[in-house]
Amino acid sequence: MANRWRKLTPKAAKRNQPHAGVTKDVAKKPDNKPKPNRLLSTLAIAILLSSASLVMAFAWISTLYIFNPNQVSWLNKVLPEWAQIPLGNYERPHTLEDIQLNLSKHKHIAGEILPLDKDVEISFLLPVFRQRANCQSDCQELMELRVYQRSQESEFQSQSEKYYYLATQLSVTGPEESFVLDTVSDQDTNLSLPLTEVKRFEGATSSGVWFYLRGQRQQGSSKFAYGNIIYYNPERTNLQSMLSWTSPNGQQPKWQQVTGDNKKELVVDQTVGLEPQLQVYQVKPVKLFLKPIQLEAITLNSPALKDSAYQNALSIARSGLWTPAFEWLKFIQKQRRGILPEAAQAQMDLIRLHSQLSKAQAQKNWASPSQQVLADLIDGRWGKALQVFEASPQNAQEIATLLKADEGRLWNRTVAALRVNPNRSEVQAWGALILAVQRGREHANSWLSAQPQIKKHTLAYIQGLLTRVSSEVTKSQTLSNHPSQIIGSVQPITQVTSAEWLQLNSKADIKLTDNQWYQVEVSAFHDGKRWLNSPFNDLKPPKTSPGKFFWQTLGITSDPGIQIVVWLPNGEQQTTTATIKAVQLRGGVLRLLATGVKIPENQNNGLQPRPLALTNTALEWVQPSPITIEALYQQDPQKLRTILPTVWRSIQQSGDVSTEAIPSFEQMHEKLSYWPVQLIDLTNNAKPETVLTISGASIASLNQAVPGIQGEKEQSRPRSLILSDTGKVIYTDFTENSRQTLTAIAKLSDTHSLALLVENANNYSLKRWSEKNQRFE
Repeated sequence: MANRWRKLTPKAAKRNQPHAGVTKDVAKKPDNKPKPNRLLSTLAIAILLSSASLVMAFAWISTLYIFNPNQVSWLNKVLPEWAQIPLGNYERPHTLEDIQLNLSKHKHIAGEILPLDKDVEISFLLPVFRQRANCQSDCQELMELRVYQRSQESEFQSQSEKYYYLATQLSVTGPEESFVLDTVSDQDTNLSLPLTEVKRFEGATSSGVWFYLRGQRQQGSSKFAYGNIIYYNPERTNLQSMLSWTSPNGQQPKWQQVTGDNKKELVVDQTVGLEPQLQVYQVKPVKLFLKPIQLEAITLNSPALKDSAYQNALSIARSGLWTPAFEWLKFIQKQRRGILPEAAQAQMDLIRLHSQLSKAQAQKNWASPSQQVLADLIDGRWGKALQVFEASPQNAQEIATLLKADEGRLWNRTVAALRVNPNRSEVQAWGALILAVQRGREHANSWLSAQPQIKKHTLAYIQGLLTRVSSEVTKSQTLSNHPSQIIGSVQPITQVTSAEWLQLNSKADIKLTDNQWYQVEVSAFHDGKRWLNSPFNDLKPPKTSPGKFFWQTLGITSDPGIQIVVWLPNGEQQTTTATIKAVQLRGGVLRLLATGVKIPENQNNGLQPRPLALTNTALEWVQPSPITIEALYQQDPQKLRTILPTVWRSIQQSGDVSTEAIPSFEQMHEKLSYWPVQLIDLTNNAKPETVLTISGASIASLNQAVPGIQGEKEQSRPRSLILSDTGKVIYTDFTENSRQTLTAIAKLSDTHSLALLVENANNYSLKRWSEKNQRFE
């Protein structure tokens, strides 16, 4: 024992003395043997700690399973089959290649991915398209938008390929036809138009990512653009369709600073002709979890101020008098020391935006007096418009035609202006002129007598105007009343010699303006009785008043406007309206001199149609829905067996394919099965003809084994072939060295029969079926 205990110092010994009241046993040698109760306590503590850890682990795994089951999918690798964790509707992440392959298996098409972040590898938007049935152009229709995000699980982060999971998706459909075209027809108004394009919408100042979906619809000579606005909220991982839009002038929406705050507004341009029409939307917050913002239109329906002057200003703005309304509002704002409520300021900014457009148009120098007067009246320049009217009898006649054709837009402006100021003599004069032209002079005089406090000298002045317009209307009625129906090719020119052209007023001189001069070579026109085709050798104008003869024969007295259509290199059409100013007839060639806004020159190297000139009522385009040759085979196998050899021989005759023996029907069917055909009655026998429009790429695909042919033909324009109901070729562009191309099928306004608009080497021609000669002439 002595060896085991060291000797204590006095202080140490003192420290080790037991306290008072404590037995001396405490200071005895400690007992190092573990007691049973301590072992049990230690074991219990260990078990409790292990249980707590397991509970926390299970809680963590449960949380992951609730919010993202994919993050616990790794457990399935170590669990037996009977204990596998169900992942419900959630899928494992996939590579981009797998995503595209899966879409292809379902006959869907993956579009171009669009980034949602600075790094497209983190997240992206994937448009999903489908092939439209019976389609010839713009055949991929947008059906869905998907958002994919890169997988953050370590299992997939370690892979060489990037894996993505579907975060959200949105089914999309285009706006209805009635909305896009603003029609009230009972036919096809509920048809949803296809969306063919999706782009990221840059320029917004609000958070999130914006996209615009777009499609196009040709209606006559106008190309409507339409679509949807889509918003992606990254905080909620949510796609939301915000609104549908349409633009009759083909413009896409844009972000623009309209109101005074720092946020930009969405502006949709719906302007038609000289009539400004803009829809402006503000981004407004909404107390909805998935949709925290909305696009709210600025409207003039409810005045934002309970002030009579403010309400009057909005009233004339709603009628289209944007500039007078804006000037009035500026005066009201000055009275309020420049401070207006937010809603009133937004309405004022909307009016200002329209005023800028109408003012710019009124300040231009228009070649046509009627266009100048229209621009002045839209901008509220009543006195200036009267000066143009009084400048010459020719101006009065042309302007009378404009007033007669007015469908209410000018009359509504007149009524609104007189409602707020009944004593304006210039406005009273225009009101009387409109009524005299449309309803007769007696009705105009009756209206004038009802005007309060009209002065005698004002009444005498207006009577003089009415006398002039009545005289010009009578003259106009002695000329032709038939609408102009003219078709021809067109080219811009830079020099004009007045002596070479005939005008309605022989004493007038042709003056160069800031606009572009166009020379139209007429292919065909309607003289009020029948269609006449070039050359016009039988057109014999009288020696006296030859200008009057041409204006009457061509029907351009009532409407001297003509549309200029140019195809851009990308296939899009661009149209402007020109005004016919003079006529020329030489050697049977009839030419028109017109002036209008300059549009891009046609530089397509023969890949697009030449520029076309036509009046509004000349043609109505006919576009029958195409089907594939395979679909035709399902409908009428015998018909296809009859026409396919004829089609192949026609292509051989042009030298586009080998002149070897014609392949078997099965081989031809396989090669041509995807080609589009149209079925339409062109010969008036109630049996449809078969129209094939064949692209250069389709021809090239038949020559893959022939060197030097494919690349050349892929760059050529589509050509057409028409077969009768018996399988006989009745029209072809496939003759050797052919210089004609079928541009369109159209219905002429004077008949129910259809015609072919064919582009020749130098011009256009109209070809109709001759029952007598059994051919298109």
